[in-house]
Formats: sequence, C-alpha cells, structure tokens
Amino acid sequence: MKKIIFVLFCLNSFWIFSQNCTYTLRGTVIDFHDGTSIDNATIQIKNTNKFAVTDSKGNFVIRNVCGGKITIVISHIGCKTSEKRIVIEANYQGKFLLEHHSEALEEVSILGKTTPKKVSSISETVLSKKVLDNYSSGSLGDALKEIAGVSSINTGNAIVKPMINGMHSSRIIVINNGVGLQDQEWGIEHAPNVDLNSSESVSVIKGAGALAFGSDAIGGVVILNPKNPVKIDSLFGNTITGFQTNGNAYNLATSLHKTYKKGYYVDVNASYKRFGDFKAPDYYLTNTGSESYAFSINAGIKTFETGWNVFISSISSEIGILGASHIGGIQDLVNALNSQQPLIHKDFSYTINNPKQEVNHFIAKVNYFKRFQGLGKLTLQYDFQENQRFEYDRRIGENRFIPAVDLNLKTHSATADFLFDANDLWTFQTGTLFRFQENFANPATGVRRLIPDYQKIDVGFYSTIKHQYSENLSLDFGVRYDYNFYDVKKFYQTSRWNALGYDVLFPELVIQDLGTQLLTNPKLNFHNLAISLGGKRTLSEENSLLFNYTLATRPPNISELFSDGLHHSAARIELGSLTLQSEKSNRFSVSFLRENSSFTWQLDTYATLLKDYIFIAPNGTEQTIRGAFPKWEYRQTDAFLTGFDLNLQKQFSENWFYSLNTSYIFAQDTRENEPIIDMPPFQMRNSIRYQNEDWKNFSSALISEFVGRQNRFPDFNFEQFIATTNSTVLVDISTPPNAFHLLHFKNTVDFDWGKHSKIQVSINVNNLLNTSYRDYLNRLRFFADDLGRNFQLQIKIN
Repeated sequence: MKKIIFVLFCLNSFWIFSQNCTYTLRGTVIDFHDGTSIDNATIQIKNTNKFAVTDSKGNFVIRNVCGGKITIVISHIGCKTSEKRIVIEANYQGKFLLEHHSEALEEVSILGKTTPKKVSSISETVLSKKVLDNYSSGSLGDALKEIAGVSSINTGNAIVKPMINGMHSSRIIVINNGVGLQDQEWGIEHAPNVDLNSSESVSVIKGAGALAFGSDAIGGVVILNPKNPVKIDSLFGNTITGFQTNGNAYNLATSLHKTYKKGYYVDVNASYKRFGDFKAPDYYLTNTGSESYAFSINAGIKTFETGWNVFISSISSEIGILGASHIGGIQDLVNALNSQQPLIHKDFSYTINNPKQEVNHFIAKVNYFKRFQGLGKLTLQYDFQENQRFEYDRRIGENRFIPAVDLNLKTHSATADFLFDANDLWTFQTGTLFRFQENFANPATGVRRLIPDYQKIDVGFYSTIKHQYSENLSLDFGVRYDYNFYDVKKFYQTSRWNALGYDVLFPELVIQDLGTQLLTNPKLNFHNLAISLGGKRTLSEENSLLFNYTLATRPPNISELFSDGLHHSAARIELGSLTLQSEKSNRFSVSFLRENSSFTWQLDTYATLLKDYIFIAPNGTEQTIRGAFPKWEYRQTDAFLTGFDLNLQKQFSENWFYSLNTSYIFAQDTRENEPIIDMPPFQMRNSIRYQNEDWKNFSSALISEFVGRQNRFPDFNFEQFIATTNSTVLVDISTPPNAFHLLHFKNTVDFDWGKHSKIQVSINVNNLLNTSYRDYLNRLRFFADDLGRNFQLQIKIN
C-alpha cells in the first residue's frame, strides 16, 4: 500500500512540475451595456491566489499563469459577479463583460426584502412571500386588502375581485408570471383565476401609468411574480397545510424547486382547497362551499446573456352561490330585504348545489430573452389561455344538469419588447402586442345567451423613456396606442331592439330577420391612446416625492356592450348598450415617502377625471317567465374621483411594531351631481405586533379593522307592485349597511426540524368577537350577514 501511495505522489508531482506556468493573461473589463471600461474590478483565477485589479482604462495583467482550463472570476462593487471559463494554451488576451447595472435597480421595500420596481413615478407596493403564505387558503382579493387603497367587490365570500381606488374588473390588469389574464374578468362575480401559492410576491401599481402592461388599466396593475431562479445546484421546497373552523375548510399546497449551476431551473406547484358552508354569527350560509385544484410548472434556463422559460398552469374551481340569493322574482327580493335572516338557511354541508359556478382556466406560455452587448435586452413571448365557465341555475328535472351560462374563451397573445439600457442616464423601452380572442356561447343552455359569440383582435404599441436628470431627480415619459376590433354575432329580441332605438341607430347591423328575433353582426373599432409623464424627486436620504400624470383610454368590454338577459349568478337582468364609447381618464397622483430603520410611511394622493365613465345601475324591474327581476343597465356619465391612501409602519423597540393602513375616496357623478355607485367607504386597519426571535421567532399581532358606512350613495330605489299582496312597495337596494369594526388575532412560531428544515405553526382568529356585519361592496349583502368567527391553524414546512 505504501508503495502505491508513493508512486501516485511521484506521478502527481511530475504532472505539477511538468505544467507550463509561464503564460500571461491580459484583458479589459468593460460594461456589457454601454461598452465603457470598468476600473477597480477584481479578476481572480478561481481556486488560486493569482489576481489583479483593473486600472483606469479597465486593463489588467496576470503573469505566470498555468496552461489548461481555468475559471476567471470578475467582481466589482455594484455589479453582479461573473465567471468565465477559458483555455490557456499560449499568452491570452481578451475582453471580459460585466453587468454594471444589475444591482443598481430601483427597489421597493417588501417586509425586509427588496424587488425591482416596475415603474418609477407611480405608487407601487409589493406583498412578499411571507405575507402571501398567510393567505394560502384565501384569494388574491383577500391578500391585496393588506395594501392601503385596495379593497374588493365580492359575490359572497369565495368570489373576491380586487378594487384599486374604486376601480375594478376590466379597469385592472392582472399579470400572472408575465401573462395578462383573459378570464372573462368583466363580470363582478368573476374572480381572477390565480393560485397565490405559486407566486413569490405580488406587486400592485396604482393608476394607468404602467403602459407596458396595457392602456386600459385605468385602475392599476396587479403582477404575480414567480420565484427568481439562482445559479446554484440546489433542491428545496415547502408544504403548507391548514384547517379552519368556519366552513370546516382544509387546504394543502406544496412546491418543489430545483436549480442548477448552469442556470437551468424547474418549479412545480400544486394546491387543493375544500370549503363547506360558511357561517355567519347566527346561521349557516347555505350553499357557499367551494372546491379548487391548481397545478403549475415553471421551467427554463436563465443566464445573464440569454434564457428561455416555459410556464403551464391549470386551475379548476367549483363555487357554490348563496342559496338565499337566488331569488324567484321581485317578491323574493322584497322579502329578503325585510328579513333579518336569509330565506334559506340549513345545517352545515359540504354539498355544492345549484346555483353554482364551475370554472377551468388553462395557461401555456413560452418566453425567450437575449441581451445584446452595448445595446439592451430583447424579450419575445407567446401565450395561450382557455377559460371555460359554467353557471348553473336552480332548475328542475334533467335541466338542472345543464348550465344556464356556458362560455368558452380562447386567447392567443404574442408580445415583443426591447429594453435599451446601455446608457446609465437614459433608459428606453419599446414593445408591441398582438392578441386574438374567440368566445363561444353554447346555445344548448336552453336560455337566451347572456354573452354572445365574438372574435376580438387587439394590437398595441408602446414606448417609455426614463432619464436620470440629476442625482436627486429622475423623469419618465411613455406613450401607448391600442387598437381593438370586435366581430360579434348576436340575437336580439325584436321588441328589445326596437325599444332601445337600435332600429333607427343601427339598422345596418341586422343580417337576418327571424320575426321575433333579429340576428345582428356588429363590427366595432376602438382606438385608444395613453400618455404618462412623471418623476421622482429625492428630497433627502430618507424622504422622496413621486409625481405623475396619466391619460388613459379604455374601450367598453363585451359585457358592457352586449349583456342581454337574466344573469343567474347575479339574480338580476343585465342589459348592455351598443351606444357606449371608450372611457377617458385623466389621473394626477402625488406620493410622499419616508423610510428609515424604525419609521416608514407613504402617503398616496390622487385626483381622476373620467369622461364617459361606464357603470351598471338598477332601473326598475322586468317581467320574465320566472317572475319579475331587478333590471340593471350599463350607462355612461362623467365622474370625478379623489382620495388618499396612507401606510405607516413604526418600530417602537426591538420587539414591538405598529402599522396603519387607511384610505378614503370621494366619487361624484358630475353630470347628475350625485355620488357614484359601489365606491368603497372610509377604511382603517391598525396592527400592534410583538416579535421575539429568541423565542423561536414567536410573533403575536392584534389587528383592528374598521370599515365606515358609505354615506355618499346614489338613490336607485324604485317602487314595485306586488300582485300577491295587491300593494306597491319600495324596493330599497341603495341604502348601505352600517359601519362595522372587527378584531383579528394572529400568532406564529418556528421550530427547527432536522439540519435543513423548519416548521412554522400559525394560529389565527378572524372576527374575534363574532361580530355581525354586512359589507357594502358584497353583492350578497341584501340576503345575509358576512362571516362570523373563524379559527385557523396553518402548518408550513420549509
């Protein structure tokens, strides 16, 4: 054995001393973006003590380099460290690229972490993974309520749509892993089809200034960001499971992440949620259960110079609609309004009966990017989406298995963007969008189709520019143009067509007269312009000011134009209008930010002038074979909205923290000189939290949530004759409910599990005092109270 070791030692020594270590390595380190030289960069031959530092011209020399394959490590303050493998067979001279901008991005604070800002002169808030995990069993709309100025408009407790500064539905663009959701978002009772468990963070941009995402986002943009891959060989994951008493709900979410040193990565996420009937403080909310499945895979390769990404997501949901909300006519509505309890309330059940929704949403995306030295970054993307929606009415016989609404929406989108960032003082970005969309409304439902068949084409172009005018002032400007084309096939009742005056306004749209019905083929064109101008002024090390003006235009969506008939999920007749024009928004915003280690606050103020603002409002009743139903019509007016959002965070000591979120909006119909319908009232959310890292990172928080009464509302009440009682009654569907105050209690603690794993246990109580209340922005407030006390247990394994 000793002889073998001696021979190996001699051979190894012979190899070492036989290497030629007389070569010279020379080079220049330059900025990848603009080609300028970088001085004081460190160049080291990996796993050796040989290194050099670049001079003022970016040059360096390393002598006595051994031949063979070597790895050069290049680093510089403010840059991302780079490695390059080369082969030394003779004296070597070359250029080495370094990304000098990579860590100088503008950043926004997110609970101790940072993420690059999407825009510079508009308020942007980011919810971190830590916050999102608290809503593993909840919805996107629930999580976004953590942000001042963001509320929701609900259909019960399972269908929650985000609302930003009073704007919702088509006025908010939701981006999921780079894909703009096309999931029939125009409906109030259509919640975004996303799984929070697959996102690393969520960014909220208020207003329409983020032109890269679309000109119609008058309310803002919500961006679900995936996990950013790192170039190391690793395998990690986490699992979250939970149970809650209200609804006897349970959920499970798991994720697995694999990364490679060469830049390859694979992320797999899956989740399951099951809810039974929810419970108000005094009764069960019959038929409010839900069940959902979600799966996604995100894979690709990401290096500095190039990369590609494939994303596939599938979400399936079955959602019960409160049984008491499914009225049989205006008499039921009057009875519900005058009753303290829902007209239908039974014992707890997991069974989901009609009325209900079944929604399936599928996404497939392919993305590619390439960086060009001294120029910038090109990004190309194609994505496909399919949204299948069934809405079931309470019907008898075999018809109960046939949906009353059966819509299939397919969308193809292609985008191309180029970011010119070679200059430190000027950044220019331009891009284009092409989208083709086709909707099929199945006529086999046996009822008049609420939404017609249509094809839609969108074409858009945008350009933005940012200039670092001085050390303390940056300015940005953007412009976007979008063209929208609708090709619609729709049947109208002849009586409805004539009553609306369309026989005079649009006689050319009729392509077939069937007597009692008319087949029409509207072909509509909309041209939309958006302009954004703003800046950021750094007032001091801790204080800054953001200011922005945005002009934006939003075309009416398919529901606003063509809704026609009884919407069973909404228990009302909805009528669109062919006369609607594009909305035009002029928004002015100013934000003040102060941030230091112990005290942070942000005040967002805004004023918006809206011309031809589109809204839906009640207008009496209409008789059907099912009885008389409230009739809601889409209208246009001019509006003025102004308000503020305030977020404050204060650390009193090492263990005690306080936070405040509050917002108020004033919304006025300037044509009719009356308030705008469905605007959020004053809201305030306070939290006092104790945290001690020495006690297994124990954290305990008491949260106070106050929602005021909306005292500014339009009067759309109407009188209705009730045949069964031979009387005329006032149908009060306008008066808002009273203000309410809720307390919540949240606790978490961490435990070590082995060398590389941790378990976090959370025990929370929502509506601690079991308060009875009704939310003005919950469409089912006419029929039942909101949720009562709810105990939640959640276990997270990292």
